[in-house]
Amino acid sequence: MKRLKRKQLKSDEFVTTFGKVINFMKKWQREFKIGGVALLFAIFAFLCVQFVQSKTLKKQNILLSNIFRLSSEINEDPEKITELENLSGKGRYSRMGFLKLGTYWFEQGDFAKALDQLDEIPSNKKDLIYYQAQDLLAQVFVEQKNYDRAIEIYEKIEKEEPDSYSLDAVLFHKAEALEDKGDTELALSVYKKIQEDFPQTGFGMDASSKVMELEEIK
Repeated sequence: MKRLKRKQLKSDEFVTTFGKVINFMKKWQREFKIGGVALLFAIFAFLCVQFVQSKTLKKQNILLSNIFRLSSEINEDPEKITELENLSGKGRYSRMGFLKLGTYWFEQGDFAKALDQLDEIPSNKKDLIYYQAQDLLAQVFVEQKNYDRAIEIYEKIEKEEPDSYSLDAVLFHKAEALEDKGDTELALSVYKKIQEDFPQTGFGMDASSKVMELEEIK
């Protein structure tokens, strides 16, 4: 009898709870509908963003691939320069076009044209492309014997300590600029810093050679 009564009580409790749930859903059915629509809209928006990003990334990768292809062809076919110029721009990857053109003109010894291309790269996005361009810009100034301007650029990069660009390369090029300027003592101190801080890198080993060379001169 007691078992039957307990079973009946549980059954009544279930019916009561189920009824409360039904009443709750009826009371808030409008909110549930709005929430459901909002969730579906959010999912749709997310999928749209993912699709657009995927298409954009694919487009940028194609652009970058074409820039590298053209930059490797312009030495044998200078007419490709026009095509490369058309792909160059201020976008995330299109800036690489200006860098490749700057590199081409630098290698050709036309430093004025190299400067024109490198000046097109904006400073609002300081990533690998930007610092590569700054390093090349400083090398142009060294070739023009404007050592102070080159050293200023290298010291600015050194101060910013970018994660995207090797500091040993910056310091080594700065030391070379100081050496070309005739400031041997300061150049030697920079070479020693590279030797101590980056002993295992290629620039660290080159710096060690420069230290021995300059100390022998002294």
